[in-house]
Amino acid sequence: MRPDDRTSPDDRTSVVIITHNRRAELLHTLDRLTELPERPPIVITDNGSTDGTAEAVALHHPGVRLLRPGANLGAIGRNLAVREVTAPYLAFCDDDTWWAPGSLTAAADLLDAHPRVAAVTARIVVEPAGTEDPIVAELRHSPLPRPAWLPGPALGSFLAAATVLRTDAFRAAGGFSPRLWLGGEEELLAADLMAAGWWLVFDESLTIHHAASTLRDPTRRRADGIRNTLWFTWLRRAPRPALRRTAHLLRTIPRDATSAKAVARATAGLPWLLRERRALPPEVEARLRTLEETQRTSTARQYVG
Repeated sequence: MRPDDRTSPDDRTSVVIITHNRRAELLHTLDRLTELPERPPIVITDNGSTDGTAEAVALHHPGVRLLRPGANLGAIGRNLAVREVTAPYLAFCDDDTWWAPGSLTAAADLLDAHPRVAAVTARIVVEPAGTEDPIVAELRHSPLPRPAWLPGPALGSFLAAATVLRTDAFRAAGGFSPRLWLGGEEELLAADLMAAGWWLVFDESLTIHHAASTLRDPTRRRADGIRNTLWFTWLRRAPRPALRRTAHLLRTIPRDATSAKAVARATAGLPWLLRERRALPPEVEARLRTLEETQRTSTARQYVG
């Protein structure tokens, strides 16, 4: 049965969204999500919007749980929202992405059937063109070794805009790090989930749509992404792989003031990085080493902007 053939309500999964000054995009996403046959509970953290986002949500979607912490918490806004979740599974969603009908039920079925899987990532369709996001090919052809029982390609990380996770696993792993704020923040959490014995998987029968917002700061996103990649690498990877990834990143990022400042910010974190460093178990480290070539040649994970 295809995911979109499932039409009954399903309360096993709550949708979690963070937003900041994207009122129109968020309302469009909520229109799509509230039409889903699953009728999932939705929890939104409004990260300090000043464009009337919270008021518009309250007016047009009063059934949505809306949190207003009064500041831009970045990815920590997701942690705040997850505190409100009572369902066994949570579906992350950005304010410019929305799940296809039936996909949340199919994801919950997969997690029900495979108790060692913590996260299932969906195929991403870019709108309005209806084409696959370039990252999908990398997920589909992931080189990670996997046990025979795993229902799809094993992943070394996940995409917060397109993934359903076990609520208890997310909480036990500590959620997203407050150090990283936003930008590649998934990699650290994914590694900690794998270190705890969980598997991450891609399932292309699940679909999420993405109409990329133009209301973003690509320069800050690049800077935070560079810093967070370095921080994760230094926090968790073994010395030699960490050196290889650091060297590759420094060779390939744009040579400009933004990159220089990002590297400086990363280096400034060395005191706490050394205090909090916790190397991954050998089996997880070995798994991640199989991704090194894909990361070096990827055209979907470039630091631009």
